[in-house]
Amino acid sequence: MTINDEILILANQIANQGNKPTVALIKTKLSKKVALPIIISTLKTWQHQPSFISLPEEKDELLEANHSSSHTASFEQDLHEELALMKKEILELKQLVKQLIDQQKS
Repeated sequence: MTINDEILILANQIANQGNKPTVALIKTKLSKKVALPIIISTLKTWQHQPSFISLPEEKDELLEANHSSSHTASFEQDLHEELALMKKEILELKQLVKQLIDQQKS
């Protein structure tokens, strides 16, 4: 998201709440520090668009995050299953080694 998009989105959110977007209000809500002339010039060209309160890309990012978290959960489950199989195999190998050692002693 560009800084201009963030300023426009904040201005629309403030206007949707029934308040007038001011440089001071915008400045306090920005995610990072921005020079005042940028805020002022963006607000001069701003026209209220009530529905422009977030970028459509953010929705895609949320879907990606959900997909990513479900993929991560699936990966973790697969990993746990593999680890369980490996632990079982290690125990079996330890038992075989112990049997071989006991046979050699006899």
